[in-house]
Amino acid sequence: MQSLFQILMLILDIVWFFIIAHVIMSWLINFQVLNLRQPLVAQIWDGLNRLLEPMYSRIRRILPPMGGLDLAPLVALVAIYALRIILANNAGAFYGAY
Repeated sequence: MQSLFQILMLILDIVWFFIIAHVIMSWLINFQVLNLRQPLVAQIWDGLNRLLEPMYSRIRRILPPMGGLDLAPLVALVAIYALRIILANNAGAFYGAY
């Protein structure tokens, strides 16, 4: 069961990284540091959007409209951190249950 705990933590770490990369990339695109007409940038941006949009759309349905400010990534990061805390506090269930 220890392996399951480590795999879940690894998945949460990977999702955390993708969200941070998506946020930073969106800032760089908005400030015109990155250009979506470049094929590599466009592919990475499209891949991150396809990966994260299902999660963001569920969060956006719950959040009230904020006038152009998207808080879905922040809520997702808080949720991932909360899941990490819950898993870490219940790690004994993964290590001791046989």
